[in-house]
Amino acid sequence: MTSAPDLPDLPDLPDLPDLSDPPATPSIAGSDTEEDSEVRAARDGVLRQALRHSSGHSLAILLCSVTSALVSLAEPAVLGHALDLLLSRSPGATPWTLACAALVVAEILLDSADALLVGTVNARSTSWLRTRTLDRLLRADPNRATASFAPGDLATRLTANATEAGTVPAASAGALAALLPPLGALVALAVIDVWTAAAFLLGVPLLVLLLRTFARTSSVAVGRYQEVQAEIADRLAEVLGGAQTVAAAGTVRRERRRVLADLPRLSTEGRAMWRVYGRAVARSGVLMPLLVCLVLGVGGLRLAAGHLSVGDLVAASRYAALAAGAGAVAGVVGSLVKGRAAARRTVEPALLAPVAHGPSTLPAGGPGTLELRGVGVVRDGARVLDDVTVTVPGGTTVAVVGRSGSGTSALAAVAGRLTDPDEGSVRLDGVPLGRLTEEDLRTEVVHAFAQPALFGTTVADAIAFGVVAPPPSAVRAAARAAGADTFVTRLPQGYDTPLTYAPLSGGERQRLGLARAFAHAGRLLVLDDAMSGLDTVTQREVERALAQDVRAGTRLLVAHRLSTAAGADLVLWLEKGRIRGMAPHDVLWRMPDYRAVFTATAEAGPDRPPNSRTAPDSGPPPGATSGHPAAGEEA
Repeated sequence: MTSAPDLPDLPDLPDLPDLSDPPATPSIAGSDTEEDSEVRAARDGVLRQALRHSSGHSLAILLCSVTSALVSLAEPAVLGHALDLLLSRSPGATPWTLACAALVVAEILLDSADALLVGTVNARSTSWLRTRTLDRLLRADPNRATASFAPGDLATRLTANATEAGTVPAASAGALAALLPPLGALVALAVIDVWTAAAFLLGVPLLVLLLRTFARTSSVAVGRYQEVQAEIADRLAEVLGGAQTVAAAGTVRRERRRVLADLPRLSTEGRAMWRVYGRAVARSGVLMPLLVCLVLGVGGLRLAAGHLSVGDLVAASRYAALAAGAGAVAGVVGSLVKGRAAARRTVEPALLAPVAHGPSTLPAGGPGTLELRGVGVVRDGARVLDDVTVTVPGGTTVAVVGRSGSGTSALAAVAGRLTDPDEGSVRLDGVPLGRLTEEDLRTEVVHAFAQPALFGTTVADAIAFGVVAPPPSAVRAAARAAGADTFVTRLPQGYDTPLTYAPLSGGERQRLGLARAFAHAGRLLVLDDAMSGLDTVTQREVERALAQDVRAGTRLLVAHRLSTAAGADLVLWLEKGRIRGMAPHDVLWRMPDYRAVFTATAEAGPDRPPNSRTAPDSGPPPGATSGHPAAGEEA
């Protein structure tokens, strides 16, 4: 038998903290007050839209619930009258008895229909919330989205939180019906005998105070529980993503402890949440029976005095029980509070600003001239790119080089509008990228990455993935250019092999990512370290195919290998987010600082250019490309 894992002992549950003043929720951006107000408004707006999305079903829930409540209110009166007729042996007792049975059957059928409709609305609302949030998230700047929300947190928001939020429309539709039986029963008590109603009203102020306190404290407790739950999910997603590294490092036990480290805190918050709920239920569970007993006591005295009949007392007792159902409203309030707290977490990703597109298209036959004018990018208060101004002539292959953290990937993202600059503008053939239609932008500007994500059912689908799917012949040609055709044809079903059954190495995945980019190549092709996983021979073959077989256009290659820089028409050298120089590689190679960028690579013989060891260490470069800073100068 496998022994249980050695999880940390749960600490003793501390006293429930004072939740009368809830702590501020961490904001995405801006001040806490402004952000909280924005999130609350967005949450309430989305919940109203979700209610309208299932308005027909929600109306049906309301009608079923209200009708069922009216039936339940009619039952005690009909039952009491039928009982009086039966006791008096009246011949009119039979129709009233049948009416009582019909009301019971109708209540069962209405409750069944209500349960079916509630399940349907919950499913529809959850699906709508997930689809809407995911759509908004995917339309946002991907760099800002991944920086704002961790994968595990997002998974929790779109699964568990969305499911809880999806219950709000149906719960809201049934809230009126939940209040109708207690209120109607109280009125019926007053009609039967005002003193019995007065006896019940003695406890109503206490009940109102109980529900108000529960709604306030429950909201905070639920929010804290959901936040801890998301933190655990995020660490779990991180560890699962690096499962091979964890296994290879032999740190399984340590990572397990790290993932589950917050279980005691989750337990504390969970107990606090259920303690709030339990207190409300316990108090209402004590208060309501006492009120019912009080009503029965008063009713018994009124019966003894001859002011009530036996049927009236039976009806009064049933109405008192229905009025006592006001305590069950705590459950409805709890469901609404929990759903609203979950809705807040569900809609927060949708508050990210979407990437806006314009109405313009690129001029026909443009060469792909890329212009960056005063581009600045700020991340977490630090300048990743600073006043980058450069023009890349159309049809040119430019290698972007720099030490780690110099801003090369940020420049690639800005050049292809995967992110918008915080300052300045980017133009392609004279048109600002922000003015282009989404279709024109993603057709003419294509990316490949160091760690590509492969989408689609088969290998061919992964290569064809894009705005416009290329024909099979273009897919195979792109795979050959990327050096992928050889290993793809060896797969069990070739290009039709399902991705889930295709054992791919990192380099093979990278070649499929390159093939996807080559198959969709437009006038600007951005390769962000997309050949880092290739061996030297394969890389040179891919570079040769890129120059000869892939659609001509401007190429921006973020590179760390010397051979890539040496084979480019121009090299854009970044240092601390600024342009240090832009010129042909052999010109920049004369600068010691530039050579230092490739120190590790320069030691490798095949990548070292001829006479690179004997290049002069000083002296001005013999003329940088016109319009760009000279090598060694700041932009």
